[in-house]
Amino acid sequence: MSRNPVTIMDIQKAKTEGRKLLMITAYDYPMSQIADAAGMDMLLVGDSLGMVVLGMESTVGVTMADMIHHSKAVRRGCQYAQVVTDMPFLSYNTSIRDAIYNAGLLMKEGGADSVKLEGGADFAPTIEAIVKAGIPVCGHVGLTPQTTSALGGFKAQGRDEAGARKILEDALAVEAAGAYTLVVEAVPHELGKMISDNLRIPVIGIGAGPDTDGQVLVVNDMIGLFDRFVPKFVKQYAKLRPVIIDAMLAYKKEVQEKTFPAPEHCFNLTKAAKEALKDLL
Repeated sequence: MSRNPVTIMDIQKAKTEGRKLLMITAYDYPMSQIADAAGMDMLLVGDSLGMVVLGMESTVGVTMADMIHHSKAVRRGCQYAQVVTDMPFLSYNTSIRDAIYNAGLLMKEGGADSVKLEGGADFAPTIEAIVKAGIPVCGHVGLTPQTTSALGGFKAQGRDEAGARKILEDALAVEAAGAYTLVVEAVPHELGKMISDNLRIPVIGIGAGPDTDGQVLVVNDMIGLFDRFVPKFVKQYAKLRPVIIDAMLAYKKEVQEKTFPAPEHCFNLTKAAKEALKDLL
């Protein structure tokens, strides 16, 4: 079946049609191709790459250069899905001017279709300014990984009344500021439903229950490549790390036993070259 590139209007229309949106992270060309071929609506070039690709302890150390580099690779591999690139820590927190400039770089140099930034009501003016500059914005509330130190670590948010009300208020503020969609992370499933029901824009959950308008997962978690920890909200649909280790162990064994490369993996001299070089063979 033929496909057309996914647009902002397609994403928003999915909510009115009751169709669940599919988002997955991608950080490089081959994973972008695979996720696009699988029919994802959105590919998130997440700053989670700091942890699952670059080996950092958190997302705080990820730079604009990192995000542009990985966004370019994902863009090259993607024909249809919407490419959403995270704005890294301090790329939008310092001033609205910096936020607009850096969001523009992610589109102009990184090839992003839209950008994502963390924060609720406090960042509504920033979101509004970026949108006015012609750059689509995906919001992110609930657990915001760039500020986990202020939130008490990687743990669920909004579990009490005050916390739930605050996250709902943040979500409404992000919508009012002009975001076209919103990611809600690590909140009670009842709150995920409440936010989805009260917003006109699509709400994409990650650890926010089944009643949001779509779902997103970190691909390295979902396919079992990242083993430092597995969040409660992750389902591992495959466990590729042991498969890859087994493949490397088999390679190691065959190289050591001199069974690889086998004749079918080798190139041959021409007959004339063999004759000319026979004294060296």
